[in-house]
Amino acid sequence: MSNDKYVSPLSERYASKEMQYIFSPDMKFKTWRKLWIALAETEKELGLNITQEQIDELKAHADDINYDVAKAREKEVRHDVMSHVYAYGVQCPKAKGIIHLGATSCYVGDNTDIILMSEALEIVRKKLINVIAELAKFADEHKNLPTLAFTHFQPAQPTTVGKRATLWMMELKLDLDDLEYLIGSMRLLGSKGTTGTQASFLELFDGDQETIDKIDPMIAEKMGFKECYPVSGQTYSRKVDTRVLNILAGIAQDGKSFFYVNPLEIKPRQCMPHTSRAHVKARRQKWFGVACCPPNIARTLASLGQYIYGVDGADIYTHLYIGNQTDIPVNNDVVQIRIDSMFPWNGNIKVKVQGVKEKIKLHFRIPSYSENFQLYCNGEEQELKVNNGYAYVEICENSRIDIQFDMPVAFLHANYKVSADVGKVAIKRGPIVYCLEEIDNGPDLQCIYLSSKEAHVRKSRSFPECFEIELQGRRLISKSEGLYSSDGLSYSDVNIQAIPYAYWNNRREGEMLVWIHEIIG
Repeated sequence: MSNDKYVSPLSERYASKEMQYIFSPDMKFKTWRKLWIALAETEKELGLNITQEQIDELKAHADDINYDVAKAREKEVRHDVMSHVYAYGVQCPKAKGIIHLGATSCYVGDNTDIILMSEALEIVRKKLINVIAELAKFADEHKNLPTLAFTHFQPAQPTTVGKRATLWMMELKLDLDDLEYLIGSMRLLGSKGTTGTQASFLELFDGDQETIDKIDPMIAEKMGFKECYPVSGQTYSRKVDTRVLNILAGIAQDGKSFFYVNPLEIKPRQCMPHTSRAHVKARRQKWFGVACCPPNIARTLASLGQYIYGVDGADIYTHLYIGNQTDIPVNNDVVQIRIDSMFPWNGNIKVKVQGVKEKIKLHFRIPSYSENFQLYCNGEEQELKVNNGYAYVEICENSRIDIQFDMPVAFLHANYKVSADVGKVAIKRGPIVYCLEEIDNGPDLQCIYLSSKEAHVRKSRSFPECFEIELQGRRLISKSEGLYSSDGLSYSDVNIQAIPYAYWNNRREGEMLVWIHEIIG
């Protein structure tokens, strides 16, 4: 078998010859031998009893790896590094006593990983520069070709194909900037010993710390690196691997795989490739090469605190009942507010206000879906004063506010002009829309009809933090399996279980339905 390329089904299909060689056995074990030579030269130069004849012998066999000897030895000792130390020693009998002297397995293993990754990143850098150059030509050639630009998958304004290409170039330029910074910051591990203390070299050099401090810089220079990581254990930090993978992940986004679909009905067999619903995913995806959605979600979460409160002079408005603790400047003072709640699962909200030195007015939004909204101040129920959809109370001292409201199950109907939803109903509780899943209600969800508006809300058995809704319905039963039949239809009573729409497809792939048939009359 050839040892000059890395072999796997993926590498043979997709990797370039350059990359296959970088991660091949030849490259790996030749790099091991270069590292052993660099270590021996360094130790000789720092005063250990190593001869030039021994080093010349190592260099003479740096590239002719005797794989057969290493493989036979590994069957005996079950250790790849020690097997190759032995195999190298067979070829270099005069130098076998100085191979790997004072080092641990990670000296060759981890340093080689760093070296191979660095060389591979250089190839990626060259290819990235070439792609940017080709895109520049494309952009210039099509700078006057008009096209329609879309925002959130809706027609927005005219632009040109060349302008669109510059957007791709900009993203690749950002990748190139990150890549060049990473390449410039790559360091060799060096020879740190079992726990990163170089204890073995303290023995070899009789405790001469000044001499030992020269080992890593000298090895780094011989292997083409500026320096070694100053602190490590036996291995380099796995943060290095994470940084490399993050860079590659950014470059690998293909710019054409988008997802902006919140389906109201799923039948997995209708979402197969080459169908009209192929863009609708029947299962949750680990990642999408999306232009805006993931960053927008992250941005929204990061800025969520800005939407909870509003301030107008001595009036503080609470827009969202999200559990939080914050300081709010009011006139020349700072008021501390803390909200504890299980919203959106129930309407019991506790608000603690401190730092009140003068009269302020607290306004609390009354959700449109709420019923029996009640407000208490320091344990006393307040007469409800409402202005523009907000209940308000005035306080002059530190206070405790309790808010209570019901969130009954609601049944929504679409406008009759939405033909697909005529005769159907959607279930909602508070701000949460619910759906049916096949795992709870069986297949063919289109055959389920809601027969009663009586709803039982209970803690979810699958998702303990939320609530599910149990309803009564009927399932349509056909007496014939044929495409058409005059045998008539019948129904059987069934329990319907609905879960929050946001949670669908967290258990297994299957059908999902938001708009449910309703028995009228």
